[in-house]
Amino acid sequence: MDKPKVTPKDFFLWAGAMVALYGGVVAYIALIFDYINKAYPNPVSYDYYYYGGSSSISYETATLIVLTPVFLILMRLIRRSIANDTSRKEIWIRRWALFLTLFLAGATMVVDLIVLVHTYLQGEDLTVGFLLKVLTVFLVAGLGFMHFVADVWGYWEREPARAKMVNYGVGLLVLVTIIAGFFIIGTPQQIREEKQDMIRVQNLQDIQWQVVNYWQQKEKLPASIAELNDPISGSIIPVDPRTKQQYEYRATGPRAFQLCATFAAAGDSMEGGRKVPMPVEPMADGKSLPDNWQHDAGRVCFDRTIDPERYPPYSKTR
Repeated sequence: MDKPKVTPKDFFLWAGAMVALYGGVVAYIALIFDYINKAYPNPVSYDYYYYGGSSSISYETATLIVLTPVFLILMRLIRRSIANDTSRKEIWIRRWALFLTLFLAGATMVVDLIVLVHTYLQGEDLTVGFLLKVLTVFLVAGLGFMHFVADVWGYWEREPARAKMVNYGVGLLVLVTIIAGFFIIGTPQQIREEKQDMIRVQNLQDIQWQVVNYWQQKEKLPASIAELNDPISGSIIPVDPRTKQQYEYRATGPRAFQLCATFAAAGDSMEGGRKVPMPVEPMADGKSLPDNWQHDAGRVCFDRTIDPERYPPYSKTR
């Protein structure tokens, strides 16, 4: 009996389904990892103090939103094609896709267990976050392995109702995982406001150092923020990212000044691994002004006083 030939339709259905599957699985695991990092930050990692996972979470969420229905639709078309023509079960691309997926899922579980045992034998702490990541990979790979073993045995063809239930279950699981992200990183509007607040802090940092540099050059504070503009050096005063208005500045003493801005939300503290604005870069001598930029929502002012011993006028350093 001649082997059934692979039609262009067969090839692209299976190729598309596998690309959607692998891309979706990677995005799902990465998304769960980001959630775990948020819930159980590692105190010895950089992200403990500056967690910047919102961008990756958004990308992974978008990937799942697109690839999950694509995969489910393609697999439904494939099963319908097989139901109409049982010879489609024997085409080589189906066998390769199934067994490749089984191999990758099995290898992933083995490597996952090796990492767990290796970490234990090295005497490292098995933290809650690490164990949850190991469990996530093992469960995702294990469930995928079981699903495609059942496909090889023809279980889903004999139980089409259960196959449909599995499709709905996968879609529901992904939907719940995506919705959880809105509670963890916030809505798109909240993320946009958070980014604008970070820009405001960066702008205030820039203005702060321009004021310090102005004082070091002239041994007096600028009377207004407009005096900091210097087209020759390319120094331009930034403005609020939303309102496009200038930030508030006023001198409160011979070497003291105040910077004010209106924030959309409160800036978190450095405790607990929550996101905070990046600190300003220290000056060449390694010294810097107090750099506490934590803030509440609404109008907030930051008071700064220049220490002439740390920031001596340029006339005294020549």
